[in-house]
Amino acid sequence: MYGFKTFLLIAILAVAGGFSGCSETSSARSQANTARPLVTPEAVSIAPKIVAFGDSLTAGFGLAEPESYPYLLQQKLKAAGYNYEVVNAGVSGDTSLGGLERADWVLGQENVEILILELGANDLLRAMPVAKMKANLHQIIRKAKEKNVKVLLCGMLAPPTMGSDYSRDYINAFPDLADEHGVEFLPFLLDGVATKRELNQADGIHPNAEGTRIMTDNIYSALAPLLTKE
Repeated sequence: MYGFKTFLLIAILAVAGGFSGCSETSSARSQANTARPLVTPEAVSIAPKIVAFGDSLTAGFGLAEPESYPYLLQQKLKAAGYNYEVVNAGVSGDTSLGGLERADWVLGQENVEILILELGANDLLRAMPVAKMKANLHQIIRKAKEKNVKVLLCGMLAPPTMGSDYSRDYINAFPDLADEHGVEFLPFLLDGVATKRELNQADGIHPNAEGTRIMTDNIYSALAPLLTKE
C-alpha cells in the first residue's frame, strides 16, 4: 500500500529511535532518563488527560517542544473548544516491552481519559517475535481499558526484507489488536510524510516541524471519535 521505500523508512526509524535512547555515556543515567516520560505535567490538573504514549515520534526527536506532536495536538484541541491536557509520554528508543513496564505509572496519573498508543517500531528493529510484541501491546490496551481509558492504536509497517511471513504478521498485528479490543485505529502515523525529503529532518527519518504538523493532523482525525466536549 505504501511501497518499499515507506516500509524501509519505518525500519530505519526504529534504528534511529534505538540510538536516540542511548546517547548518555552512563548506563545508569540512560536508564533513569528512559524510565519516565520526557515531559510531565508540572501540577495536577482537573482537565481530562490525553496521554501520548510512544517512542521518538511521540517524544519529538530533533524538535523543540512546541514543534512536537503532543504540543501541537494540545493547540488543535484548544482551538476546537476541547478541554483536554495532552501529556507527552514519549521515550526515544522505547519498545512494546518498555511501554508495558511503565504503563501502570503512566495510566496511574489523575484524570487519564485517552491513550494514544504508538509503539512497535523498535520491536521491528530487534526482530522481536511478533507474538511477543502483540502480547505486550495487548496488555497495555487491557490495562487502559481496565481503567476505562479509551485507546487510539497507531499501526506500524514492516519491510519485506524481514521475510514475507514476519512482515505479514507484524503489519496485521495492529489492526487485529484494534479489532479484538474494539479501539480506534490509525493505520500509518506518517501517512503523507514518509519518504518526502522536504517534510523530514536531515537524517531523512524523523519528521521536521512541517512534517510533524501533518502527522498531528493524522492523529487528530483518528482521535476525533474519542473526543467529547463538556
